[in-house]
Amino acid sequence: MPINFHVADIDFRLDDANLYSKWVEATVNGYHKKVGELSIIFSSNSYLLDLNRKFLNHNYFTDVITFNYNEGGIISGDIFVSAEQVEYNAGELDIDFESEICRVMIHGVLHLLGLNDDNDRQRKEMRSAENNALTRLSELRNGKGV
Repeated sequence: MPINFHVADIDFRLDDANLYSKWVEATVNGYHKKVGELSIIFSSNSYLLDLNRKFLNHNYFTDVITFNYNEGGIISGDIFVSAEQVEYNAGELDIDFESEICRVMIHGVLHLLGLNDDNDRQRKEMRSAENNALTRLSELRNGKGV
């Protein structure tokens, strides 16, 4: 199944959605899983804050919220990404927006694959998995693999 990209309440366009679909699928396949129904939705801070309050009882901004609908080895879910928060984070980290939006997208996918970031050990494992996936994206961009 294809990976779908949507925009909720902001003016945002993801360049080369086909590349990002191949990347996400390759990442999922690397965990010996298959992509099912997967949507990545880009939105504003206020949109994610509303979701955070309504579904998670959290009253703070975040860059990503993942809703898991997995069934067995089929990875399905909705990944909401606040493009506003990503832009803010990129500025704070002194990195470009595209690098940070890719990291946040794959962070949501990795949550669907069972990775968490609740403690230092898990955060280190998550960061390593993000870096591996970002390397795979770079290879795809350079025509070196899927």
